[in-house]
Amino acid sequence: ALNGWQLVSELREATGLPAAASFKHVSPAGAAVGVPLSDTMKRVFFVDDLSLSPLAAAYAAARGADRMSSYGDFAALSDVCDRQTALLLRREVSDGIIAPGYTAEALGILKSKKRGAYNIVRIDPGYRPDPVERRDVFGITFEQGRNSAKIDASLLKNVVTKNKNIPEDAARDLLISLIVLKYTQSNSVCYVKGGATAGVGAGQQSRIHCTRLAGDKADRWFLRRHPKVLALPFRPGLHRPDRDNAIDVYLSDDCQDVLADGAWQRLFTERPEPLSRDEKKAWIAEQDGVSLGSDAFFPFGDNIERAHRSGVRYIAQPGGSIRDDNVTETCDRYGIAMAFTGLRLFHH
Repeated sequence: ALNGWQLVSELREATGLPAAASFKHVSPAGAAVGVPLSDTMKRVFFVDDLSLSPLAAAYAAARGADRMSSYGDFAALSDVCDRQTALLLRREVSDGIIAPGYTAEALGILKSKKRGAYNIVRIDPGYRPDPVERRDVFGITFEQGRNSAKIDASLLKNVVTKNKNIPEDAARDLLISLIVLKYTQSNSVCYVKGGATAGVGAGQQSRIHCTRLAGDKADRWFLRRHPKVLALPFRPGLHRPDRDNAIDVYLSDDCQDVLADGAWQRLFTERPEPLSRDEKKAWIAEQDGVSLGSDAFFPFGDNIERAHRSGVRYIAQPGGSIRDDNVTETCDRYGIAMAFTGLRLFHH
């Protein structure tokens, strides 16, 4: 909850927009700022039947980054929780929320969740912690200065690639990725599009596995808006977690687990047509304009190759590898704009 609050409050400061995060265990499953959602994205996030405030839209997008992982999350909001956001939370499986305040109506809605056992935390937005953090491990107390690094547009000035153009929306998305990484278990890589995370690759022990994991999640995020997915004929009354699970399997190589006779009848009113591997590749190949942040340098150009396949066009990373030239050359080959921030964002 406390890391979630730090994340969304920094997103609010950096972008000037309401922000939300969906935390699971020690890392964000997703985070977003309050930009309007298209009708398609409302359908993807299962909120097309709701009236959304900017804050509610931010939480819908944050949770929609990885709805499977957000099951049983702890929500974090940068602004006072309003009625629309509370109504959205009420129907999702969530274990708690932290926000700087709650309207009376929102508080009443949330208090009714989980038979009154829903964790509701109000944090003073003016609170400033001690500059030294302490942690006890195996009876030993460690101390270090807290990570107070400010993430803003100044970090994106050192663009080292031939392509120097980072549009305003892409710069915003790069800042979102860096702030998310600041509170994500390292090693981590984060893909962002349209003010929301598309894939967070957390807690991996090699950089390429971060990039692949986050990229695979981003691909799944893109595929959820494929016409065949949007047209899946779910049985009336099927719960959202069951729909999420069905979509996840439908998009996997094990799609027959939900399409085989005896399986599809439990989920759909008619057997859906499979989404072929070629159709998936073609859909993902159309994606573009994705921003990517990394909490440490890329040691090899293979990370760029993988990122490019998921539509990455803009990158922010610390730099400092002995192979920076190779990484930069790979970016140049694909026309990717990359900024060296000089700032590592390890989080443990």
